Amino acid sequence: MLAIKNNIMAESAARHLGRAYDALATSVERLSSGLRINSSKDDAAGLAVRELIRADIAVIKQGSRNASDAISMLQMFEGALAAVDDALIRMNELAEQAATGTYSAQQRRIMDAEFQEMAQEITRIATKTEFNTVTMLDSATGVNTIHFGSGSTLTVNSVDVTAAALGITSAIDITTAANATTAMSMIGSAIRVKDSARASFGYKMNRIESTATVLDIQAENMMAAESRISDVDVATEMATMTRNQVLAQAGISMLSQANVMPQMALTLLRG
Repeated sequence: MLAIKNNIMAESAARHLGRAYDALATSVERLSSGLRINSSKDDAAGLAVRELIRADIAVIKQGSRNASDAISMLQMFEGALAAVDDALIRMNELAEQAATGTYSAQQRRIMDAEFQEMAQEITRIATKTEFNTVTMLDSATGVNTIHFGSGSTLTVNSVDVTAAALGITSAIDITTAANATTAMSMIGSAIRVKDSARASFGYKMNRIESTATVLDIQAENMMAAESRISDVDVATEMATMTRNQVLAQAGISMLSQANVMPQMALTLLRG
């Protein structure tokens, strides 16, 4: 029916054009953001799953960083134990030197002065070495818990490697050959205690490194799952965008044609 009050064809063409433009805008948004889901209206269920996965990924990644921090901490304390090792070796060397009968009492007192300085240095290293205010070399009862997320934890026990804890008290000296021989035995025991403490940090580092590797793999796999849910398929979306562009162009053309229809009625009215 030819009418001038209501242009039904124009209304229909405008409605289809609007739908084509909305679809085109959605395609542009997805391609520009790289995401198939930009709001809950795109996929409410998918959005909920994606956000849960993203939360899990964030926790796992932080757990991996926690593991790296723990390794850094243990490496620092293990390095301090290496310095303690050097001091003990020097003390053992001095004791061996003082144990022989070729030195005078005065010379042994000089050796003992260095011996006592090394003992004090061991205690200083044990009490003053810290990582972010955490100390682990001056107490045999301390425990540090490393958290890897999702309730997964690993405990690292502190050790006591002060001179007194190693059995090197102020009563031990090397001022005589007999005392030096006794000191050598005590230093040997101290080295074994120190080695045990150092080894405990070593195998904890190995375990934490393995944990960090597993966490990184978990994060990678979860990111892949999140990508499959959330990321846009560029090839498919480009095809959809091209179709919507054609529909929009056709809609514009048809709307223009529909708007010409009332002019035909006016031609009849002018007679």
